[in-house]
Amino acid sequence: MKSAIALAIALTLTGCATYQAPQLAAPTAILAPKPILGNTGKYMSPYTEDGTVAVWVEKGRSASAGSAIGGFLGAQAGQKMAEQIPFFGGIIGQAVGESAGRAVAMKMVGGEEFIRANSDLSFNSVQDLAVYMYAKNSAHKDFAEALKLTQEIYPELKTAYLPAIYAAPTIAAK
Repeated sequence: MKSAIALAIALTLTGCATYQAPQLAAPTAILAPKPILGNTGKYMSPYTEDGTVAVWVEKGRSASAGSAIGGFLGAQAGQKMAEQIPFFGGIIGQAVGESAGRAVAMKMVGGEEFIRANSDLSFNSVQDLAVYMYAKNSAHKDFAEALKLTQEIYPELKTAYLPAIYAAPTIAAK
């Protein structure tokens, strides 16, 4: 019995030690979705067709600080709500924080109309935006900043970014 338990533990530990997390494909190996030429999609690209950052990204370099202020205010509101409603207060506070952060970021980049007027690529899904940005723009010197700002403008990109890239078709798979 003891040897069977020891064998089971050894096999379990061996299985854990050999587990490898899924590997993120190189940007050049990802099949990028085709963008919508123009600004008719729901999600505007922070990069233009020629691969430079859009004017609204340049304008919004300080938007992250504004969003952090909005997130802080939302967290404070959530904390007050949490005193009244233990579980749901925190959830509501997070939503308020994201909404306030997005509003501040949008204002600092010039608003929705300014973003649309200064974008020449767009997407109908946040997943397509994520995969395209990774495949086509991740080597750009301002990528980290552009991604962070775009995630402030489109908060759903924060949680969709990596799963979309992992799920993206690759050139080898095609």
